Amino acid sequence: MRFSHFFVDRPIFAAVISIIVTLVGYISFLALPITEYPQIAPPTVVVNASYAGASAEVVAQTVAAPIEQEINGVDNMLYVVSQSTGNGAVSINVVFKTGTKIDQARVLLRNRVAVALPRLPEEV
Repeated sequence: MRFSHFFVDRPIFAAVISIIVTLVGYISFLALPITEYPQIAPPTVVVNASYAGASAEVVAQTVAAPIEQEINGVDNMLYVVSQSTGNGAVSINVVFKTGTKIDQARVLLRNRVAVALPRLPEEV
């Protein structure tokens, strides 16, 4: 008699074994400490600015472009995504490599944005 026929001939036994394995796996999952989970999402820092009354194109040219030029090259940075809206708001997302300390990245980014501030319009 083959191994698989044992479980085919006894479906209730196979179902009970399946439920037990599932429960043991669920209990083991709950017992894992959170520090053991891998960090999946890379750290992200967001820079927001607003230029009241400006269109999305004007905001992109006068606000987002100078900030992006200064932000470019920050240590451990992967990429930058910016979005300008028609109400004069701009949101710049800076994504860093996994494992980068978010506080250190925030300080580096704040310093770069401070360098770009004199090139921005006063209303920003």
